[in-house]
Amino acid sequence: MAHPGLVGVAREVFDARMQGPNQLALLREDVRVGAADLLQVPAGPRTERGLRHNISVGVQYLESWLRGGGCVPLYNLMEDAATAEISRTQVWQWIRHGARLSDGRTVTPELFRDVLDEELAAIRTAMGTDRYEQGRFPEAARQFERLSTSRELEDFLTLPAYDLLVSKPPAGHS
Repeated sequence: MAHPGLVGVAREVFDARMQGPNQLALLREDVRVGAADLLQVPAGPRTERGLRHNISVGVQYLESWLRGGGCVPLYNLMEDAATAEISRTQVWQWIRHGARLSDGRTVTPELFRDVLDEELAAIRTAMGTDRYEQGRFPEAARQFERLSTSRELEDFLTLPAYDLLVSKPPAGHS
């Protein structure tokens, strides 16, 4: 659960549909998965829209985290560090391996930075200049850029961000 306040809502849905304490009666005997399946590179398109979404979610989550938030509502979903980590890691992999978008462009640090600048402008427009400037978006964007374009993949995106967090603690924290 992203928030304890949602436990009651989720429990109501689970209790209405779960006939017992688990779903072992619903095994999919028709599905066979082996080691080779688990090692397959995922198929499917890589799109500019996906790149933009990953950048936007990653930056907005880091900005919220730098202000002391553990999760942030984005695009009608409650996002947390796991989602931001997936976004950052996917962008890093696309850059590192020279992935091609469905329109033929290669994901490079330069393309990433162009899209990052555009997404920051879109975030600023969506929330208004005052709210944007009260936040920590430039710091979050620099951190997301560093993590996404680094030579080596950092273990976890919030670890190097702790220096930013402690240099300017969220309001009400010491």
